[in-house]
Amino acid sequence: MKEVRAIWLNKKIDFKSLNKVQRILNTLNINTVCESARCPNISECFLRNTATFMILGDICTRQCKFCNVKKGIPRTIEKDESERVLEAVKLLNLKYVVITSVTRDDILDGGAFLFADCIKKIKEYNNEIKVEVLVPDFKGDINAILKVLKEKPDVFGHNIETIPELYYIRKGANYKRSLEVLSFAKQHNFKTKSAILLGLGEKKEQVLKVFEDLRKAGCDFLSLGQYLQPGRELLPVKEYITPEIFEFYKNKAYEMGFLHVESGPYVRSSYMAERYLQDLKV
Repeated sequence: MKEVRAIWLNKKIDFKSLNKVQRILNTLNINTVCESARCPNISECFLRNTATFMILGDICTRQCKFCNVKKGIPRTIEKDESERVLEAVKLLNLKYVVITSVTRDDILDGGAFLFADCIKKIKEYNNEIKVEVLVPDFKGDINAILKVLKEKPDVFGHNIETIPELYYIRKGANYKRSLEVLSFAKQHNFKTKSAILLGLGEKKEQVLKVFEDLRKAGCDFLSLGQYLQPGRELLPVKEYITPEIFEFYKNKAYEMGFLHVESGPYVRSSYMAERYLQDLKV
């Protein structure tokens, strides 16, 4: 049976707009979550000379059932990766940088050292550049989180992704642990951010309970987007959330005290990331 798509999901990828940014990234051998996760916003972001750098390789050690990033046994980390990220920042003339990674449970600190090195090099180059990190849970390792925080990212992000009742789709993850990662960063006075994908079978009251849990953890920023099946072997969409429901969630999130909320079918945690800080005195 052919899948019927919601009429408001009509974004097309303009492959011509990918050329310049792709050329720079390919030359420097830098991975992006934009490409690996088959993000629907890729052409829009690349046209704006922005991309979300994905460090620690392109193979994840976990088996999440909603993510298109390659899974398996990762390769050895390349020692010059932070230098290549810095070079990309320079060539793209970025003023706001988002760095994420695959999950590397095979590494002692989960790769926290490389997040720290990327932040340090960018800040040493130009301390005016804002750096946002979107980190894995580091298996709850406080020392690993501290390595990242020591270099003072402007935003510390970790995605909760879904309701606790659906956490079986996040193999290796733990809902309580993810909240603790965000809470720990907030206790150290960092701006914190998380994201939820909708349309996986969650109920409204379950989503609102996650909002409450995130606020209790001190989460400042929230991204809400529609789950779109990136590959046939991954989870199918259970529901297409209407723009009206996204607006409802946005209003509820603001009522609960989030400082900035992006909510819509194509919203992703790093999409238009610079907006979250723009209206704040930071």
